[in-house]
Amino acid sequence: MIDLREVTKTFGSTVAIDHFTASLPDVGIYCLLGRNGAGKTTLMRLMSGRLGATSGRIAVDEKTVTPGRMPEGVSFIATGSRQFNMRVEQLIDAAASLQPQFDREFALEMAARFELDLHKKFRGLSFGMRTMLTTILSAANTSEVILLDEPTLGFDPVMRDQFNTLLMRSYQAHPRLIIVSTHLIDEIAKVVERLIVIDKGRLLLEASIEEIDEQAYTLSGSVLAVQPLLDGLNCIGKTVMGAVMAAHIFDHRIAAPPGVTISNLSLQDFFINIVGGNSHE
Repeated sequence: MIDLREVTKTFGSTVAIDHFTASLPDVGIYCLLGRNGAGKTTLMRLMSGRLGATSGRIAVDEKTVTPGRMPEGVSFIATGSRQFNMRVEQLIDAAASLQPQFDREFALEMAARFELDLHKKFRGLSFGMRTMLTTILSAANTSEVILLDEPTLGFDPVMRDQFNTLLMRSYQAHPRLIIVSTHLIDEIAKVVERLIVIDKGRLLLEASIEEIDEQAYTLSGSVLAVQPLLDGLNCIGKTVMGAVMAAHIFDHRIAAPPGVTISNLSLQDFFINIVGGNSHE
């Protein structure tokens, strides 16, 4: 569905996206994960045709994407997107009239679920509720590709959980390619299928959540016991406190010898280590 080949985007002397190559399929829920400033928003704007690449090629359904040729069937929703200052119900009706495949019933169901006042105008909503409404309008759009840029910014934990429910309900109703950018991985992990990690504009990793769950773990024990085990393993970070070491691994599982314990590495800790390593002594 989306193919990126050696995509680079520069702003003056700043390299925002650096030789990025990836192929994303027709359907699935992806999480685009990166630190603030890693290039997530720039990458999404490139895929949607809002920005032009400095070099490389982006194609959607084998059609090259440029600002002069924006891809059909791709919806990009940025953080803080604005709507006309109309009542919530009017905005839903307007979206339904402009988009033949808009699922109005789904939009109204989600608005009720998240307690959006249909009679309240857009500017009268809190920031979080504005974001939720914009997300609902996007999710009810049955475009082939949905790009959501930091959609839970400004949400409290309850609203973030509700967003995850909304995302899954939308995907189940209309399976398609959904890419969600965030830096909060643990909360969204239960609904996404694959993870794309970007750092300093470069692709670090593209893998399924299952692959990460299987291959991300920690070896803990004495330095003398753990250090020899690291030969041939991809150690993404470690902590040494005196004679004790915790080594974080992203590789095949090994059988731990006596005195060494193996524990699963959370997705958040995996992300922290893989984007720069976490070595402390």
